[in-house]
Amino acid sequence: MSIFAREITDNLASLVKQIDEQVGKNESKQMAAFVVLLAEDADAAAPKLEELARKQGIKHVPLTINDGAAGPPDYKIAKDADVTVLLWRKQSVKANHAFAKGKLDKKGTEAVLADAPKILE
Repeated sequence: MSIFAREITDNLASLVKQIDEQVGKNESKQMAAFVVLLAEDADAAAPKLEELARKQGIKHVPLTINDGAAGPPDYKIAKDADVTVLLWRKQSVKANHAFAKGKLDKKGTEAVLADAPKILE
């Protein structure tokens, strides 16, 4: 699972925490995830990711930074999406959730978590 975000919000923190818990519970089934903060200033973004990891107790999901808000070209992240979640298995996307700024909420998090079993081996 890949989570691309342009800003760290409370709702993103909640999603990452819940995904981290799911990954921890499903390591034997090879579930994995990572978070990429899409930032124009990687140096300024790094402390924010460290704080997210510390506050939420993230243990199983790597948190990384992409230098540039557009994201990696191969992933084709929609420029109007604040958060994009790609659930993939064996290089095939099984579900894609994109949220405009301020639209990732409890219902969106539940939708992502409901799709999580699609990527289990």
